[in-house]
Amino acid sequence: MAEITFKNNPVTLVGNEVKPGDTAPDFTVLANDLSEVSLSDTNGKVRLISVVPSLDTGVCDAQTRKFNEEAGKLDNVEVLTISADLPFAQKRWCGANGIENVQTLSDHRDLSFGEAFGVYIKELRLLARAVFVIDSSDKVTYAEYVSEATNHPDYEAAIEAVKNAR
Repeated sequence: MAEITFKNNPVTLVGNEVKPGDTAPDFTVLANDLSEVSLSDTNGKVRLISVVPSLDTGVCDAQTRKFNEEAGKLDNVEVLTISADLPFAQKRWCGANGIENVQTLSDHRDLSFGEAFGVYIKELRLLARAVFVIDSSDKVTYAEYVSEATNHPDYEAAIEAVKNAR
């Protein structure tokens, strides 16, 4: 299991660590209109999944903006940002910040994604910062569990992984 800290304090991740070569586990999260979204809804496309603790924090804001900017340059790629924020808060944040190229999804209801990908922080009921790339055949080609949840992920490595995924 990945080991991370949150503000330099160790935290417990619940679920199974996902590694390159694994088949991506399915999950169910909520879109901004409260409809259910699962991995299978994006079958046949490369997916970049950006996981953030909360959109209302500086690093999460910057991470989502960066991937939103990159998403506009990528063909046949779905960019998903998943957090435990309420869908209403995600919708408000996206509208206020002009985010149009990524889909924000909420894992607040049952932490299905958090447990499936091993990013659910037990002590905080938040998701750990991570980035996953899943190819069009549902294989994980890139996985980064950011060791300190308040740090940025490796944006360049994630974008390169997306470009190399099919």
